[in-house]
Amino acid sequence: MKVAWVTDSTAFVGNGMEDVHVVPMHISFGDREYLDGVDLTLEGLYEKLEEERVAGKTSQPSIGTFVSLYEKLAKDHDVIFSVHVSSHFSGTYASAVQAADMMKEVFPAIYCVDSKILSYPLTDLIRYGQALDREGVSHEEIKTRLEERAAQSRTFVMVGSLEQLNRSGRMSGLSFFLGSMLHIKPLLTIRDGKLSVDQRVRNHRKGLALMKQRLSAAKVREAFILYGLNREEADHWMEELKGEFPGIHFSPYPLAAVIGIHAGSDTLGISWFDDIGSGKA
Repeated sequence: MKVAWVTDSTAFVGNGMEDVHVVPMHISFGDREYLDGVDLTLEGLYEKLEEERVAGKTSQPSIGTFVSLYEKLAKDHDVIFSVHVSSHFSGTYASAVQAADMMKEVFPAIYCVDSKILSYPLTDLIRYGQALDREGVSHEEIKTRLEERAAQSRTFVMVGSLEQLNRSGRMSGLSFFLGSMLHIKPLLTIRDGKLSVDQRVRNHRKGLALMKQRLSAAKVREAFILYGLNREEADHWMEELKGEFPGIHFSPYPLAAVIGIHAGSDTLGISWFDDIGSGKA
């Protein structure tokens, strides 16, 4: 059976991924709206955040956008898996579910999955599902195992810009003022699809040390380094981690706009799946 995979632009979809179709998120600055990854690159996003000094906003694709794509894919596919950014970050998953419900009379084989994550970990989840499909696992079982794997995701992000976090409305003015004065930054975590403050640290380096501590307590074979525009720092930190954790494979990937637009271009983080490893079925 021919399977199509649908995701959104918060995922990092690189070369070598077959039959993966990306629905772009909407990003707006004032009255101007852009399609993420279509007419606004990640680099362009950060440039606008710096130049315009206004809070950018993200919004989910419409239900109609998903219906149109599902209708197109249904012509030459037997099954569609629609795997999306955490429902706690965006209404994208809800739009996908409603579109699938509208299609159920003519094409019932649409499986929607709330990844509870974003960026490359979302991509890795899709790769895991594709591997299961190649092994001949049933589509119902694939959905179940994707949801089980999503629940094992762990992500920690060291905020690069308190100002951007404050401007985006994710931090109160008082917390921003105190953080700026005392050089305290929040280490954010994504767990069960929700973003929260894991701990507050005095400086960036201490935040990296804390993320390393979190990793040392985990049992994993693979971890993803997530970054804004600071690829050089990401590579440097990755080499440091490789020396301390020789049994773990590390690879770097840019953060999705939905995090970068709130946390800034110097944001650095790490993500993994507990006890599952490389994503191979």
